[in-house]
Amino acid sequence: MAEEPSAAAVPSAPDQKMTMVAGIDESDHSFYALEWALRHFFPAGQPQQYRLAVVTAKPSAASAVGLAGPGAADVLPFVEADLKRSALRVIDKAKGLCAQVADAVFEAAEGDARNVLCEAVERHGAEMLVVGSHGYGAIKRAVLGSVSDYCAHHAHCTVMIVKKPKQHSP
Repeated sequence: MAEEPSAAAVPSAPDQKMTMVAGIDESDHSFYALEWALRHFFPAGQPQQYRLAVVTAKPSAASAVGLAGPGAADVLPFVEADLKRSALRVIDKAKGLCAQVADAVFEAAEGDARNVLCEAVERHGAEMLVVGSHGYGAIKRAVLGSVSDYCAHHAHCTVMIVKKPKQHSP
């Protein structure tokens, strides 16, 4: 039995745009994926079929520090400020790349990137999620976890994983 699409996922009028979520972090791989999506789905001078939500995840200061010993509480405000600055730099860089997109929003949400992106898909009723691939090997992927792999299995939309081509040395 085919599942009926939710009302949020299907535009109700011809002029209503579908939504694409692009997940970014500070890596070259994520910005390559964003640039790829912009080239292919938001060409300059063409009518835009999608609204774009660019989302980055900011870990909590406590999870980034991972300390439980004495003095950890003294460090948390500094770590939190640094994480906020980092998230703002990522968003500012994305805003610069997305200047030609008329209908774009930018978000920095606290939490694990896997959950933040899947929640953004639900919140925006997105039809597509675009993420980059770090190209980790099997062992590193098993230890660190793959955001793109998690999203491919858990996001309730089409997931496009954009790989940055390997640089060949001359």
